[in-house]
Amino acid sequence: MSKITRRQALAASLAFSAPALTPTVFAQTSASNFPSRPVMLVVPFTPGSGSDTISRIIGPRLADRWKQAVVVENRAGASGNLGADRVAKAAPDGLTLLMAINTFTMTPALYKSLPYNPIADFTPITRLASANFALVVNSDVPAKDVKSLVAWVKSQPAGKLNYGSPGNGTPHHLGMELMKSSVGIDVVHVPYKGISGALTDLLGGQVQMMFASFHSVLPQVRAGKLRMLGLTGATRSTLLPDVPTFREQGLTVLEAVDAWYAVMAPAGVAPALAERLHRDFVEVMQEGDVRSKLAEQGLIVQTGTPAELRDLIASDIARWKKVVADARIQAE
Repeated sequence: MSKITRRQALAASLAFSAPALTPTVFAQTSASNFPSRPVMLVVPFTPGSGSDTISRIIGPRLADRWKQAVVVENRAGASGNLGADRVAKAAPDGLTLLMAINTFTMTPALYKSLPYNPIADFTPITRLASANFALVVNSDVPAKDVKSLVAWVKSQPAGKLNYGSPGNGTPHHLGMELMKSSVGIDVVHVPYKGISGALTDLLGGQVQMMFASFHSVLPQVRAGKLRMLGLTGATRSTLLPDVPTFREQGLTVLEAVDAWYAVMAPAGVAPALAERLHRDFVEVMQEGDVRSKLAEQGLIVQTGTPAELRDLIASDIARWKKVVADARIQAE
């Protein structure tokens, strides 16, 4: 057989066998040399959010480990649904990953339809961290704690005061609505397309208050530009020990709003690749300097197995459906 004939035979053989390679087989074959090109960490909110902070701290360490660039892509909008949909429709090769927050489990209760299935369209990799939430007010607001805030709000005309959030269906939105229904106050919701715009208007006084993750407002509180009136969690934060918990102030219902962060891949990722991703993310999160940098931002490292994350997502979806129904919360 001539050299040309052998090449032709090889080409014919490859052409004949190519259709038999299903997406799953492709994913399995790519697991051994992952990653073959830069990896995209899709953050479904704006810069400064918790998932963005985590991504930018661990991105360089993942890049060193993988010998490929790790790019953080902020795909904000629709309460995180745009970023989630971006990953849900990506190839199952591990190169496009969702840096999720538990908003992911809240939007199904608020939106009649989503462009993706939060269970079927994703492969859970691992939980990454958690964060407390806090109630903060503009420095011009006279309140010093939740009780005095409630009294002040009730002294104002109905509908005069506003609160901001990074979008409908976020923990910020649900947390404030839970507080409103618990203490009986009337404050108008102003949704933004991310935490940056909400914080800008809170600092400027266009909105008077916000329920936000502890780390996202910590710099402004330390600088005296915002005042923190309450914090979720069983104990006070060592970073701001003068701020009482909501539990101390009799608002235990707000304990349910603590944020968790996780990484997820599209559905169909091969088991070997999912295991590789899980191992790499967990090991990076457990590095001492990563833990300390996140702790400085009020983020507590909490990893776990893919099965534990899958169960957490399913249970939170059910829990938030009940919370939204009981509090009569609606997406605006």
